[in-house]
Amino acid sequence: MKTRIATATGAMLADPQSVGNLPPDAVESWFDPDYWRARGELTAVNGGRGSAWFIASGARRWVLRHFRRGGFIARYSRDRYVWAGEERVRAFAEWRLLRQLGEQGLPVPKAVAARYQRGLLSYRCDLITQRIADAEALSAVLARQALPEPLWRAVGAVVARLQRAGVDHADLNAHNLLLDGRGLISVIDFDRGRVRRPGAWGLRNLRRLQRSFEKISGTLPPDRYSARNWAWLLAGYEAGIGAETG
Repeated sequence: MKTRIATATGAMLADPQSVGNLPPDAVESWFDPDYWRARGELTAVNGGRGSAWFIASGARRWVLRHFRRGGFIARYSRDRYVWAGEERVRAFAEWRLLRQLGEQGLPVPKAVAARYQRGLLSYRCDLITQRIADAEALSAVLARQALPEPLWRAVGAVVARLQRAGVDHADLNAHNLLLDGRGLISVIDFDRGRVRRPGAWGLRNLRRLQRSFEKISGTLPPDRYSARNWAWLLAGYEAGIGAETG
């Protein structure tokens, strides 16, 4: 179930349990970092493009992300996208995908709310997800310590689990894999992700992940990542892929 709320400048999608009986103008303030900052409930997320924040408000533990462009095009438009209809809004697409994956029990954050604001020919958008408790990026963990073999295998198994469900993650890397205090792996940031039939994209996902580990390990001690670690990850992945027919 979802709630679509029309706003003065666009629309929102929201989880009904999160929205409750709040009026639309109050709900829309959730996407304003200054609203949370004034309440002392906002913390910037390290890394990235400075467009994500942690929110801690009562029982709420959320992540607010404002969609920003990267690469060359960001010189001309930092956060505006060409309007091609509501179904193509990137925050809405990610919200719907997270809801779908969550219903399948996959290790992804819960989708809370998404919003877009229209311009004449463009739009800006934001997404709020549930923060995964006691979790940090695998890249941050590796900067501090080496991972044992079972965790590397667990990472591979999670990647395989997503791919068995047909999930093509557009930017699978060590920053978008989270490790929590129980040793469980989750995956975040599904912007431009989609569900599709098996194909060469699965191998591309793995190669992108491998390049990510190679890149971050360049300044780390040699015990943090090596060919042996990648072999452990692949072993977990292959066992997970094999589970589909096993």
